[in-house]
Amino acid sequence: VRLNSNGVTAFVSITRGCDNMCTFCVVPFTRGRERSRDPHSIVNEVNELWEKGFKEVTLLGQNVDSYLWYGGGLKKDFGAASAIQQATAVNFANLLELVAEAQPKMRIRFSTSNPQDMTLDVIETMAMFKNICNYIHLPVQSGSDRILKAMNRLHTREEYFDLINNIRNILPDCAISQDMITGFPTETEEDHQDTLSLMEYVKYDFGFMFAYSERPGTMAARKLVDDIPEDVKKRRLSEIIDLQLKHSYLRTKQHLGKVEEVLIEGTSKKSELQWRGRNSQNTVVVFPKENYSIGEFVMVRIENCTSATLLGKAVGYSENN
Repeated sequence: VRLNSNGVTAFVSITRGCDNMCTFCVVPFTRGRERSRDPHSIVNEVNELWEKGFKEVTLLGQNVDSYLWYGGGLKKDFGAASAIQQATAVNFANLLELVAEAQPKMRIRFSTSNPQDMTLDVIETMAMFKNICNYIHLPVQSGSDRILKAMNRLHTREEYFDLINNIRNILPDCAISQDMITGFPTETEEDHQDTLSLMEYVKYDFGFMFAYSERPGTMAARKLVDDIPEDVKKRRLSEIIDLQLKHSYLRTKQHLGKVEEVLIEGTSKKSELQWRGRNSQNTVVVFPKENYSIGEFVMVRIENCTSATLLGKAVGYSENN
C-alpha cells in the first residue's frame, strides 16, 4: 500500500508488470510479465484502510483493465487454465464491483487504463456504483494511426473514438484525461495535426504532455532514430499544451453553478483559510474552511474556476459522511 500523507487517500496495487510492449516504455523489461493479485487480498486491504480512517482508494496498475485472476499465474497462460478456473475468473469489472460493494461509503478510483483493454462492462460497472468516481485516465500518446502503430499501441484512432463515445453515452459526467507524447521518431506535421484534431474531438479535462526522449532499453531506443529536431518537438508540445489549457478551462466552466461532493484532503496551497479537495471527476476544488475537517465529504457550490481549479463555498455535509 502507498499511503498519501494526508491520511485520507491511499493507493492499492492490483497488478504488477505489463504485457503490452509499447516501444517507448521500459516497464515490461524492468517489472516483467503482468501478474494480478488475489481479489480477496485486495478487498481485505481496502477494508483495513477504511478501518484506519481512509476515505478514498485508487486501484493501481500499469494497465488495470487487463486485470485477471483465475487462481494465480500469468495472464498470458489463462487459455491453458481449467474450465472451472476460467468460469470463476475475476476480471477488472468484477473487481471494481467487489471493492465498491465492500465499502459503499468509500470513494473508488483507478489508474491507469489502456484503451485497447478497456471494456464496456467496466464503464457499466462505474455507472452502477455512485462511490466509483466519474473519472478515467485514458492515455492515447498520439492521434496518428501511423505513430500509434510505431508505438505498438495496438489500437487505432477510430477504436479510441469508439471508446470515448461509449464512455460519454454511459457516463455523461465522466472526466477523461490523457497522456500525450509529441515528437516520436518519424512524426510528421500531418501526424501532429492528427493529434490536435483528436484532442479537439475528445476535449480532455486535463492531461500529461511530454516531448519524446529516448529511454535506454526500450524498443524505440534500439530500433528507431530520434530524428525530430528539439525546436520542432518544443513547438509541437507547446501547441498541444495550449490546446489542452483551452479544453481544461472549457471543462471546468461546465461545473459552475453546480453543487458537488468534495472530499477534503488538506489546506489549500495558496491560503491557510481554505480547504482543498477533489470532486468525483478528480478536479481540485478550493473553498473556505469554516467548521469542516480533513477527511469529510462536503457539498460545495461551484462559483468560479480557473483551467485547473474550481472555487466554491460549502453548503453542508454530504450524506456520505
